[in-house]
Amino acid sequence: MPDAKRRERLLRVLKTVTTQPLPTDDEESLFESGLLDSFALPDLVSALEQEFSIKVPDRDLNPRKFDSIARIETYLQDRAS
Repeated sequence: MPDAKRRERLLRVLKTVTTQPLPTDDEESLFESGLLDSFALPDLVSALEQEFSIKVPDRDLNPRKFDSIARIETYLQDRAS
């Protein structure tokens, strides 16, 4: 079940990492749309770690895990479990 508060926090983090409007489709690729690139990924991960008090291991620094809002939500949900 989606967590509305977690989603709100995630969207706030994304807005700090990019200046472009966020996609309306949660499945849209943030990388293919140009919203994120390989240079922005470390900034995103760092902001997520800070906002959600998590540590993203090096093995998870893969653009596929952070490719869409839906995937990031799933990742955060899995880390919270």
